[in-house]
Amino acid sequence: MDAIATRLILPEGCSTAPQRPYDPAYDPLVAPNPGEGREYAPTYWIGTAGEPPPDDGPITQDVDVDVAIIGSGFTGLTCAIFLAQEYGIKATVLEANRVSWGCSTRNGGQAQCASGRLKRSQWIERYGLETALRLHREVCDGMQTFKDLIRDIECDPQPGGHLYVAHRPQVMPGLEKEAKVLREVFHYDARILDADTVRREYVDDKETAGAMHEPEGIGIHAGKLAFGYLRRARALGATVHPASPVQGWTTRGGVHYLRTPGGTVRARAVAVATGGYTSPTLHPQLKNRLFPILSNSIVTRPLTAAEIEACNFRTRQVITDTRILRHYYRLMPDGRLQIGSRSAISGNDAPQKKYEQKLIQDMVRKFPALAGIALDYSWWGWVDVSHDMMPRIFQPDPAQSIYYAMGYGGNGVMYSAQAGKRMAALVAGKGKELDLPIFGSALPFPNVREMVEAQAFAPFRRLGQWFLYRWYHLKDDVL
Repeated sequence: MDAIATRLILPEGCSTAPQRPYDPAYDPLVAPNPGEGREYAPTYWIGTAGEPPPDDGPITQDVDVDVAIIGSGFTGLTCAIFLAQEYGIKATVLEANRVSWGCSTRNGGQAQCASGRLKRSQWIERYGLETALRLHREVCDGMQTFKDLIRDIECDPQPGGHLYVAHRPQVMPGLEKEAKVLREVFHYDARILDADTVRREYVDDKETAGAMHEPEGIGIHAGKLAFGYLRRARALGATVHPASPVQGWTTRGGVHYLRTPGGTVRARAVAVATGGYTSPTLHPQLKNRLFPILSNSIVTRPLTAAEIEACNFRTRQVITDTRILRHYYRLMPDGRLQIGSRSAISGNDAPQKKYEQKLIQDMVRKFPALAGIALDYSWWGWVDVSHDMMPRIFQPDPAQSIYYAMGYGGNGVMYSAQAGKRMAALVAGKGKELDLPIFGSALPFPNVREMVEAQAFAPFRRLGQWFLYRWYHLKDDVL
């Protein structure tokens, strides 16, 4: 692919300022687009990452490019990095709001050796043993890709593995079975810990009934990582244009016409990396392919030495519990506790204080010594969950140069790097060896496709989610 991109020249050191305030009630199921030039969500990552690096400013004229990437989060930026680094293709990245405005600066910063929401044993049930083994090799390779990428990025890594805490005794037999599968089938050194060992050697989570420790897991500073990816992509020749939402998309004669407020980007190929913030009107190939759900996060003030001792925090590894509506948490490098879990169902409800209060109650149930502690940050964000709980990196129509990578289900911090790498290979025509199910099929529609085809039926999806959350609560904490 010949390089024909036109680079727009802006003053050195320019970081595009927000044009509009943050919208706390944004909902991707009902909003026609995620906005134009909106401010970041008030997350810990944005509040402590420093000034955003320079970008290339909004699109201000019609431009011809080889490859346009829609979305400037982890996936879009790593795709741009690998396109330039491996194939000499300098992509043009289009972002509706500020750079890495969506999932990439609202997550929990946990990089785990996983992709999607299914366990390894579920891979075997769904795909068979041979495919499950190849999927495992793919995510392990993805972890190495991630480690290689962050080696030169100052993103406060916290290595050491992942602690998967059983939140009540009834889940321990299943956890022990999964650890046995990981060790004996996948040769992945997962270890079972009893409750006393967890409380004595790792953390005194009052709910713990034991845990599974897996060797791979890294906590990172999501904002610093996003800004590091931005610097690297631009240093390799990619251009990154915030405040440039795609408001219209037509294809004629093999060329994609992406209409933005400042001009039309004419692209030979388009890679979509919009995650949980995918507009329902962006492209027909993407409509209703994801089920976005909200996740809340809070970060406390720095804990005192006495509070750390009272919680017996002896690890700074990433931790999750075994609830379906799981909690993810860790002690940060600066001594703050970060914890997150599920939030509201709709964007309109997300700003209600009761969801923050519910998360505070969950934190105190785990760590009673932190009752009444002040919060420094509280936010929420949309997670891109696929309808079969597995991601896709895919070209939906071989006759069209359109590609997408999304559907990580909350495990995108690590796997987004590998997905960006894999999508870059597809765009460059080098992805023939990618024969796993996540590369060979589209994101599925839900089983109730007829009901959700029309955007007008979004409220019914929310009603179903409401009932589902109540069932999950019963399974997690009552039954």
